Amino acid sequence: MAGGEQRGAPGRPERVALKKEIGLVSACAIIIGNIIGSGIFISPKGVLEHTGSVGLALIIWVLGGGVAALGSLCYAELGVTIPKSGGDYSYVTEIFGGLAGFLLLWSAVLIMYPTSLAVIALTFSNYVLQPVFPNCIPPYNASRILSMVCLLLLTWVNSSSVRWATRIQDIFTAGKLLALALIIIVGFIQIFKGNYEELTPSNAFNFWMTPSVGHLALAFLQGSFAFSGWNFLNYVTEELVDPRRNLPRAIFISIPLVTFVYTFTNIAYFTAMSPQELLSSNAVAVTFGEKLLGYFSWVMPVSVALSTFGGINGYLFTSSRLCFSGAREGHLPSLLAMIHVKHCTPIPALLVCCLATLIIMLVGDTYTLINYVSFINYLCYGVTIIGLIVLRCKKPKIFRPIKVNLLIPITYLAFWAFLLIFSLYSEPVVCGVGLIIILTGVPVFFLGVYWRNKPKCVNRLIESMTCWGQKLCFVVYPQGGVAEEEEEAPSARSQQPTSETAARK
Repeated sequence: MAGGEQRGAPGRPERVALKKEIGLVSACAIIIGNIIGSGIFISPKGVLEHTGSVGLALIIWVLGGGVAALGSLCYAELGVTIPKSGGDYSYVTEIFGGLAGFLLLWSAVLIMYPTSLAVIALTFSNYVLQPVFPNCIPPYNASRILSMVCLLLLTWVNSSSVRWATRIQDIFTAGKLLALALIIIVGFIQIFKGNYEELTPSNAFNFWMTPSVGHLALAFLQGSFAFSGWNFLNYVTEELVDPRRNLPRAIFISIPLVTFVYTFTNIAYFTAMSPQELLSSNAVAVTFGEKLLGYFSWVMPVSVALSTFGGINGYLFTSSRLCFSGAREGHLPSLLAMIHVKHCTPIPALLVCCLATLIIMLVGDTYTLINYVSFINYLCYGVTIIGLIVLRCKKPKIFRPIKVNLLIPITYLAFWAFLLIFSLYSEPVVCGVGLIIILTGVPVFFLGVYWRNKPKCVNRLIESMTCWGQKLCFVVYPQGGVAEEEEEAPSARSQQPTSETAARK
């Protein structure tokens, strides 16, 4: 499951570097654990209410998985061609240059990942507290405090050991898959008993409303967002055991599995509920459990809590590597590119992710911010896949262990453009605010990154804060990245900046 620790030669101290401790099973757990959050348990009704029929809703779920598969194939090529941690950010920086990469990094660190983490943590606390407050919504302060405790606990785990973090991801991903498997099995039992009226062709395509193109676009957008997280393994490429082999394998295993689970979970829901019942439910899996599981109905809210706990761990693990990669490129303070001398974990980057999420919880209207996050996230996917085509043109002879047919990125971009244009038309304020958030990074880039000859007093302040941070967190620069030394092709290796260059920036 996890690769062995990297020891130095006999008589030499162990090298301080990121460890290759993510094997194939843990890689699949990262993808599946980040895709499957609370949504499939709580509210898959977003697709149903925009399609107007059960049959079309199921088709949208399958199409959502298909589009995610197309995108993940493109990311598989990028991941093995540019074998750096950092995912979208590393690829966009390599292909389009520093400013484009920084804007993606800025929006991700400022709002995208902290907001997503905050929403998942609050969902976790609400479901844990529900048995304590069965007849009302859990108190605001109690929910916030439990969310923060959960976040701090998992930050400590991720700071202490990569292996602990990946084991937690493995266990909680297995738990959520078992919960969904229970729903699917109960659904099949219902079908064998003859309770499948809503799934017969005459009923499944009995439209209670005629969906317009706009409705279909919204339904597809809901389905696509339910698959978000399929690119998260690319953020930890340098910690994968044999990434050129295990990155595409994990993608090819995980995306079809999630598509299967999502589709059959929705089929199971319709064996117990009519479309009207599903649309009126605030937590579909809980309603399903109450109707069919009897005494064991408590399994569903517990499953939601476990699912979100694993989701918090996965988001922390991957988003901290994004900060680490950004600092290594010189786009964030150099302290964030350092790792603990003993545990070899990026503690400063983890602390920044944790702190940003805590601030969002305390001062932000979390559920409003998530609308902007969805638009920014989807925009980043398309820009990255455009980068694949640009890289083919700029560097046609670069070594590509995987090379997808160009029809795959073109097909993905056709869906992406359709949804993006429709989003701009239907939600101009949300999209406009999202674009403004991204563009606020432009002056920050020119002041913080592009401007090299800063006053000596500023440089001294940065150096003293970096030194203080090193002493506090007990961190140093990695002694050569494992991907740089063992995995990169010569053409890619020559372009990777050193830690010293990042520090000077």
